[in-house]
Order: sequence, then structure tokens, then C-alpha cells
Amino acid sequence: MRPSSISSAKRTCKALALGIISFAATVGVALADEIKLQDNAPDRYVVVKGDTLWGISGKFLKDPWKWPDIWKMNKEEIKNPHWIYPGDVIVLDMVNGDPQLRLLKNDQTDAMRAQDKLGPRVRITPYTGFAAPTIPTSAIEPFLSKPLVVDANEFKIAPRIGLGPDDRLVLTTGDRVYATGLDAGRGDSFQSYRSGKPLKDPDSGEVLGFEVTYTGDLTITDPGEFGEVATLLVNKSVQEIQVGDRLIPRPRREFIQYIPHAPKQELIGKIISSYGGVNDAGPYTTLVINRGESDGLELGHVLFVYKAARQMVKENRNEPTKFAPSTKVGNLFIYRVYNRLAYGLLLDSTVPVNVGDQVRQP
Repeated sequence: MRPSSISSAKRTCKALALGIISFAATVGVALADEIKLQDNAPDRYVVVKGDTLWGISGKFLKDPWKWPDIWKMNKEEIKNPHWIYPGDVIVLDMVNGDPQLRLLKNDQTDAMRAQDKLGPRVRITPYTGFAAPTIPTSAIEPFLSKPLVVDANEFKIAPRIGLGPDDRLVLTTGDRVYATGLDAGRGDSFQSYRSGKPLKDPDSGEVLGFEVTYTGDLTITDPGEFGEVATLLVNKSVQEIQVGDRLIPRPRREFIQYIPHAPKQELIGKIISSYGGVNDAGPYTTLVINRGESDGLELGHVLFVYKAARQMVKENRNEPTKFAPSTKVGNLFIYRVYNRLAYGLLLDSTVPVNVGDQVRQP
């Protein structure tokens, strides 16, 4: 492929990530210096079960996250992505001298597509499991259905388990427990949580929120009177449920189809926690950063991860302190945002990532 052809192709690859394969009569200015095709980009690719849009895009682009920028779509246009399905074929070919991507739909997936209707840029819908997601759903689903970060004051006043059977303090599956502060009906489902570690800003030391620990699922069998005592059945315990654990309504299991994009404003933050206490985080690890909605962070934002600057070894104490330049080691895909914190999935990391490493907008 000639250099001029490669430059034109770069303008059209965004459709892959969005799951929007369209035919543009005109495309904006080429972004040759910013967008690069893979050296071995295929002429066509057949979507298979288990594919993600991030992974498919990586077969064509060296920087998969740049899908939205290539098409220069505004927010209104990004709000209507189409799904792509196993069996669909993505073709890279020449149209009027310009390379373009187009989608050859597989007729056998019509029934699947009927279940996944058009929706907003950040689409929330019961997950059918047919369409290719942006990032691996198995890696983030547990974090979507549970409130992992809460405000300390709100957590303190949440309904709580006040008593178990036979005066036991540790509860398990099949136990009937008693709780106060519930305003719900018979059959309503709740999740139990225990207070966890505080999440602090590494620079100011300020507590930004509390990471709570999910312990199990419960259902109300007798609601009692509000403010009095309700009876619940423990349906599942993933850890020891204890008297004093707080109760939060169980959310619906939902699937979010994120559209990757870069923050428009300057954004610099730090990794403050690795979920599960992993010291050396690798691909598909969930990381917590000290930036959130109040900093302009959105679902689907992609941030670059840089190793924390390391000090050069001195030969004597009088030598000035110098640091090796920090290097990019991965991408962080933001999939859950709180006011001052956010959770992101680590992708494409080349070396282990640690608490204290930096994140920046691309």
C-alpha cells in the first residue's frame, strides 16, 4: 500500500471501534501523523465469538483507542452505534482511490441484531451475549453490578444486619437474618457489604472514598415495619457475612457498550489502588485512579499509563538528583466513574503496573 493510501485509510478506521461501518462520500483531513495502520493489517477479518471491538481494531490500528477521532464524529453522531456480530466480515478495500472499511453482514445474525437495538453512546441494556463488546465483559461485569466505592457517611447510615440465627455473628447461605432501616417489600433483593479500606489521594492525603467489600446476596422474606425489624434469607455468601454488614439494593445485571474516546482537557492522575491487592498489575486488571467526574472524566475515556519516574543512582551525595524519563506502558479504559475516583481496565500493558504510576490523557 502506498504512503498516500495509508494516510487516507487512517481517516476511515474509526467505524470499526464504534461498530459503525458506514460509507462516507467525503472524509475530513487526513491524520497521517496521528493514526497508523498495523504493518500487517488484513484485507478482511471475520468476526468470531469472543471478539471484542478493541481486539478487532488492534488488528487494523496500532492505536485501537483512536476510533472516534479518525471519523471526527461529534457527540450526537457517536450516540448511535450499530452492533457487529460473529460471522460479519470487515473488509478493507479501495473506493475511488481511497481505502475504506465496509461491513459484510451475516444474514444468520438477523435474529441476534433484532435483540440489540440502537442506543446512546454509553448504552445500558440487558446483555444478550451475541454482539461483540468493546472490552471483555467477563473482566468488568463483577465491578458493574456492585457499588465498590461509597461515601463514608452514606455507608454509615445504610440499612444494616443486626442479628443472625442463634446469636451467631458469622452468617452463611441459608441463614435467616434480621436487619433494620429497610424500606422495601417481600421478595426484594439486597447485597451485603463490609467497610473496607479508605482510598486516599497520594498527594494531599485526603480520603476520596471508601472501598467496600461485597459479602453476599439476601432476599426479604418479611419486611416488617419501616424502621423496625425485617427478616431476610441469605441466598449466597461469597465471604463471611457478619452482623453489622450494610445492605444495598441489588442492581439489575446490565451491560454497557462503551465507545472509547480521549478526554478533551488536560488530565493527569495517579493509580491509587489495584483491585484485589495485586502488587504487579497486568492486562485486564481493574485499577483505581484519583480522578473522577469532577475532573471531567467520562465512561469510555482512554488514558495512557506511565511508570512512575525512577531516581538515577548517585555516585556521591553532592550529585544533583535526576530521574529517568517516564515511559508509556499501557492503556487504561475507564468503565466506572465516581465523583472523585474512577475504575479502569488495564489494556495492552507491556510491563507490570503499580500503585503510584501515572495516568494522562493521550
